[in-house]
Amino acid sequence: MKKFIYYIGFLALCLLPAACSLEEESSTEVEKNKYMNDAKEAQDVLLGVYRTTVEDGMYGYHLSIYFSMGTDISQVEGSTTENFRILPTNAYYASQAEVQTTWASLYSGIYNANDFLERVSVKMESYNETDKNLATIYIAEARALRALYYFELVRRWGHIPLMTNTAMSHQHPSTLIQADPVDVYKFIEEDLLYACDILPYATDDHYRSSNDYRFSKGAALGLLAKVYATWAGYPLRDESKWEAAAKTARILVESGKHDLLNDYEQLWKNTCNGIWDPTESLIEISFYSPTYSGSSDPVGRIGKWNGVKTTTQAGKSGSTAANVQVVHSFVLDWRRAVGVDVDNRISPDRRLDLSIANYKHGHNDDKAGIQYLGDVYLAGKYTDSKDVALEKDLNEKKSAKEKQNYTPAKWDIDKYMESVPFVNNDKSTVNWYVLRYADVLLLYAEALNEWKGGPTTDAYAAIEKVRKRGYNGDNGYKLTQGMDQAQFREAIQKERAYELAFEGHRRLDLVRWGIYFETIEKTHTALNEWWDNSDIDKAKNPIPNYVVYDYTKEGKHELMPIPQREMDLCTQFEQNPGW
Repeated sequence: MKKFIYYIGFLALCLLPAACSLEEESSTEVEKNKYMNDAKEAQDVLLGVYRTTVEDGMYGYHLSIYFSMGTDISQVEGSTTENFRILPTNAYYASQAEVQTTWASLYSGIYNANDFLERVSVKMESYNETDKNLATIYIAEARALRALYYFELVRRWGHIPLMTNTAMSHQHPSTLIQADPVDVYKFIEEDLLYACDILPYATDDHYRSSNDYRFSKGAALGLLAKVYATWAGYPLRDESKWEAAAKTARILVESGKHDLLNDYEQLWKNTCNGIWDPTESLIEISFYSPTYSGSSDPVGRIGKWNGVKTTTQAGKSGSTAANVQVVHSFVLDWRRAVGVDVDNRISPDRRLDLSIANYKHGHNDDKAGIQYLGDVYLAGKYTDSKDVALEKDLNEKKSAKEKQNYTPAKWDIDKYMESVPFVNNDKSTVNWYVLRYADVLLLYAEALNEWKGGPTTDAYAAIEKVRKRGYNGDNGYKLTQGMDQAQFREAIQKERAYELAFEGHRRLDLVRWGIYFETIEKTHTALNEWWDNSDIDKAKNPIPNYVVYDYTKEGKHELMPIPQREMDLCTQFEQNPGW
């Protein structure tokens, strides 16, 4: 095991050789050549390629939460651009540290995948037949991971270097060039087609000792469908890929190997307790650590940054800052679209109340001399009864300032986590869904609508299957029949917001639809209309919080900037527009 840890530790070489010493590299190469002598050792190294996903720069924080705010459904808390707020408000520069960190993490993962592929391809020649079969599956997994890492790069940065082997990573920075994004997508496509061909479905896997949280055929097909849908959208707009997206998603749908869980809430019980269920979960990042002692532990910020505000429970759990807040116009739009029962104050679309927290948890807090325990509804005062607080919650004119503090509810640690392994205010072991089967169903419906010039019977069936679960089978899930292409497109865009709220998809969806800037402007207008019609004291609170509007520029914030360090070292690189 020590040998494995040592090997993985040195796998994380940087993209640019200027930051690595030749002596370290030589020492590492010696250790590598002694390893991967059978399938078990190869699997150990493969798991190191997976290990990249849990870093803060990856799904532990940046790709899951930090880079996903600044949309029509979520924003960072506060009304300034200070400290951590600078990036989610689009007020940052190309030198922002988090931009560099994530770029480096993704390329580190790509290097690790390339290194594994090159070495196992040589080593497996001496394996027995059983180990060769396993190694072939491991190669498919590594290629799928490499595709995922490149997909995150190309859809966020657009113009990136394409490093197809480890030797390229050791070129002098001045020789590196940015690839045509089309070539990057073709490379991703090739990797995923290979993975789709080789990998078994999770339920049919009799080869690997465990496939928990690992790529399967369903995951590869789902990711490929999402890649095609993104390729078809802004900025490349290759509309021929809609057909490819629909046909790829159809293979997964018609396989019958995956489905939706019966209960939407079970998704969040599972992710908060580390329960792996491949029925709906296609790509999921596992954060499991019995302790937290430093940056090397596989823990993330899920449920802390994007959870329900919670005070410390002495000796049992840490506090939750809840720095992700719900844009209130999204709450209003969803409630108006589905209605809310005035008697029991419950939405017929269960997802609304399971996705948006209009409350916070108190364990041992003190506010203006009044101690509060249990759930506190944010629209009311601490002294209000539940009925009074919820009445204010549903009254659009009341408590406007307080309603800006609503947060995502899906990763409610206090509600769902059965056992908290360690007390920490910033880190958790809550898992993160990168891709769910529900996402693929909605992509399938979207692709059919775009490919066929209007919704088909299968498109209606796919979106209504997702909605039916949300409505617990009640008739309200049915969509209006006879919609044209534009009307169905709008229905899909709304449904993706409802089903996948706060799961890291919205900003990237708005970008690929080519409506990111337009949506920020519309959201700003809607918020101000709500604010103006509320009974808040306008002299003290003239405008609602929506700082991202002040800094977002059309043609700039659809892509992130190439990190300034890369621009300085890689002299042939060109910066993205506006940066």
